[in-house]
Amino acid sequence: MKRFSIAVATGLSAAFAFANAWDNVQIKGVTDKANPVGYAVNEPIIFTLTATDVPSGLATDDVVLRWTRTGDDGKTVKGECPFVAGRTCVVTTALDRAGFVRLEAKLYDRKTGEKIRRDKKAPGAPDWSPAKEVFFDGGAGVAVADLRQHVPEPADFDAWWAKQKKLLAAVPVKADLQKHKTVNGCDIFKLSVDCVGPRPVTGYLFIPVNAAPKSCRARVAFQGYGFYQQGCPEWAAWGCVSGKEIFLEINAHGYELGRDKAYYDVFGDSIKSSKYTYAFSPDENARPETAYFRFMAFRVMRALEYMKTRPEWNGKDLIAEGGSQGGLQTSWAAGLDPDVTLARPSIVWCCDLGATEPGGRLHGSWYIQHTAGIDYFDAVNHIKRAKCPVEIPRAGLGDYTCPPSGLAVYFNAIPTPKSINWVQGSRHGYVPPDPNQTFVVKMGHEQTGAESKSQNASADVK
Repeated sequence: MKRFSIAVATGLSAAFAFANAWDNVQIKGVTDKANPVGYAVNEPIIFTLTATDVPSGLATDDVVLRWTRTGDDGKTVKGECPFVAGRTCVVTTALDRAGFVRLEAKLYDRKTGEKIRRDKKAPGAPDWSPAKEVFFDGGAGVAVADLRQHVPEPADFDAWWAKQKKLLAAVPVKADLQKHKTVNGCDIFKLSVDCVGPRPVTGYLFIPVNAAPKSCRARVAFQGYGFYQQGCPEWAAWGCVSGKEIFLEINAHGYELGRDKAYYDVFGDSIKSSKYTYAFSPDENARPETAYFRFMAFRVMRALEYMKTRPEWNGKDLIAEGGSQGGLQTSWAAGLDPDVTLARPSIVWCCDLGATEPGGRLHGSWYIQHTAGIDYFDAVNHIKRAKCPVEIPRAGLGDYTCPPSGLAVYFNAIPTPKSINWVQGSRHGYVPPDPNQTFVVKMGHEQTGAESKSQNASADVK
């Protein structure tokens, strides 16, 4: 049985006389190895937690740091440390198999038992994040290069997708463009493109004013989960002109652009299945033909096809990118369209779906139940077919919407030059402000046919 220990070092005292004193406080976590995903099976993993940006003042005898260790071994261990500025909390653990351990730590009022909260969102949290707790959520990886899929891909995977492509090919690439505005030398259009299924491809298209034929690279971005109003990302106009690119951002559903909130609320209700929000219904996902993701994937393929028809496209550079559900769609793009030249999928959703049920790996509460039909859309099954380099901008070691074990399986499956940025202390919707919390793994190889002639790997901490 593995031993778990905790040690507390002495230091300076701190104080908090008013609530907003917590607003900038951070709990920073580091591992004893600079590479947090570089541990071996049964090797001790030592986490050190430190409070930063703590105001000086009165003693904090009534504040405690409580931590919980979970992992892919199914074990849970809890503990606590006194919270005093300058002191560190040390947690030692290990893992007896390839996978990840997770360490969560939060500040509590010892008397009331309530979590310490900020008046504003945590530094590094996006505007939509509810992260007002003072927390650390991170982890470490063990023998991550050994992680593989739990459930084999369907035997007819390629044949099934070949049939879907034939269905799409039967629908002409017919587009409707409506001028939206011009921003900084970039024309922006509302775009709708005919597609297989109940709705077209819809999104905003950016084209440099008076762009010459074959003068621009093409970039397509895919959005995360939801059915909110799609805004026009005017910041993209800068890259449109300075980067000499045509850029398209589509929503996942093909709904109308520019409607009021009531329209999108009604739309969201219309795509639910019984008690499930879209894409989560086990009944729909039992067969790939009835899965919600099917028509979403058609729109991904059609968006890429449309961009290749644009006269401004240089015929060479086609980039796909997106985060979370957008990372899943980017994986479909890379696996289904061999013309994609670079894929940038971040915090990729739906990696190794069989790992939760029946695999039993650690995961959060928000995941799609495994079914036979959903395997046709698993990000891993698509990214293993990529023909282009794959760059993963972020993989959070505290992200259990898109668990790190799934991201490791995903990364291991990529057959082309690849990189992944592991971010310590990062949840799905949160990135710590310390830039030194990112660990980068890069691997590149030259191939002739299906054989790898050479392989190089490098890693560094940012």
